[in-house]
Amino acid sequence: MKFSLRLSYQNYSHFFWIRNSLPNKILDNNSMRSGKYIKQFSGDFQYKSFIPNELPFKINLNDSLQDLLSKANLALGRLDGIVEILPDVDFFILMFLRKEATLSSQIEGTQATFSDLLKAESKLENAEIHNDVDEIQNYLESINYGLERLNTLPLSLHLIKEIHEKLLKGVRGENKTPGEFRRSQNWVGGTSIQNASFIPPPVNEMNQSLHNLEKFIYDKSPLPALIKIGIIHSQFESIHPFLDGNGRIERLLITFYLCQRGILKKPMLYLSEYLKKNRQNYYDKLNDIRENDDIEGWLRFFLEGVKVTSDNAVETVKKINEIRNSDLEKVIKKGISKEKSIILFNYLYRSPYINIKSVEKVTAAKNPTAIGIVNNFIDLEILKEVTRKKRNRVFLYDKYLKLFE
Repeated sequence: MKFSLRLSYQNYSHFFWIRNSLPNKILDNNSMRSGKYIKQFSGDFQYKSFIPNELPFKINLNDSLQDLLSKANLALGRLDGIVEILPDVDFFILMFLRKEATLSSQIEGTQATFSDLLKAESKLENAEIHNDVDEIQNYLESINYGLERLNTLPLSLHLIKEIHEKLLKGVRGENKTPGEFRRSQNWVGGTSIQNASFIPPPVNEMNQSLHNLEKFIYDKSPLPALIKIGIIHSQFESIHPFLDGNGRIERLLITFYLCQRGILKKPMLYLSEYLKKNRQNYYDKLNDIRENDDIEGWLRFFLEGVKVTSDNAVETVKKINEIRNSDLEKVIKKGISKEKSIILFNYLYRSPYINIKSVEKVTAAKNPTAIGIVNNFIDLEILKEVTRKKRNRVFLYDKYLKLFE
């Protein structure tokens, strides 16, 4: 038997075996809907990888799951409808996108925060920013790129690879073949493949599963959309087709799919906050699909996440509208450089961190006027200074930002 060994440093300390023509031995029976474990190699090199079954799986849509599906659909419908009450809705969507980019990246170990991202985008001088904020910026770019690309290219393996390339470009994982499906065995957890917590399918089976997944995305069966995207998410996790970035890509697929189907008019549903808060349960439910064939348990968790996330987003939108109306009334009543003040006020909903230079640029005001507008906003408790420096002072629309933290 000939084999070669490659060492690769990833999030989970992966080794990779390149497998030659060695017969597989089925370890488990074929009664599981989700897939089966198959033995690879033998002796000291033996391990078992999970081979997903072809989609669609048979799903037991019992009364409790149907009830939860109905509640999730209603919550998602309210979220899709409430965006109509927001002026300049794209600015608010951008904030939700930023939040999702931050939290999904943090699930994978990124340390930079939402505030770090906003400061980096504002290009404020002397702002303290965590050095891995570029990972979040890449994620945000991947979201925007994918949503735009859906106008010309359907959700597909090709598009998924394009998005993955942007996700890992120039950041941690850039040496893990961005934009390409893996050509070797990977695994999750453990110090070696023998004690890994999960081993996805070998390359040949991986490619077959990916093509089946793509076919399933366009299958015309009457499976409810939220059930279907829940299965797509979990199946992508089991296939684990990239050397890095799988979790972030599979979370992006949720919104891309719902937007492509027209279920969401605007990309407002992002589950990473729910998934991060319930991280261990998230991993356990995905693992239970492979270990216990508990597909319905995962779907219940997923649908609960859709409901909770949609409800929370609706409440956030309502609070944004209340704050905006209240603070805009203050600005108008104060009447100081009213036109330029309103321009700055609207800008804060896109970029809540500012300095005097950015105020000058946004409002086309000269320095004394810009300082006057900022001081006015401080008096109105719209802005607060967050640097306490004599030069290059930074100001924040704090109560707006807190709605997303």
